[in-house]
Amino acid sequence: MEREWNDSQPIYRQIRDRVVVMILEGTLSEGDPLPSVRQVAAQSRVNPLTVLKAYQQLVDENLVEKRRGLGLFVNSGARALLLQSERERFLMEEWPRVHATIHRLGLDTAQLLGAAIAEAPPPRTREEE
Repeated sequence: MEREWNDSQPIYRQIRDRVVVMILEGTLSEGDPLPSVRQVAAQSRVNPLTVLKAYQQLVDENLVEKRRGLGLFVNSGARALLLQSERERFLMEEWPRVHATIHRLGLDTAQLLGAAIAEAPPPRTREEE
């Protein structure tokens, strides 16, 4: 995990969000253990209680589970749950701003699709799969 923090939100929330990104991107899969509280605290140079608070929030959201004596593990279905909530959050919070910008700039569907195609990664070949 990175050690850079911003002042826009508490550090525990930023740690929680980084774990969420790791789950969404597949860095952490269902059943995988989370890095230990001590490990994250040492790498991030934060108090272990800060990491513990972030991890507890993930437990409260049913994204990870505590296994006594073993640590914390990503729950089955965590990625699907996150995808659903992140999509809803995007549509409710971010999309209205994006849509307003598109409208304000007078962009049309063809321009947006062209930009999306230009940004898309190249198709994977069979050798890469």
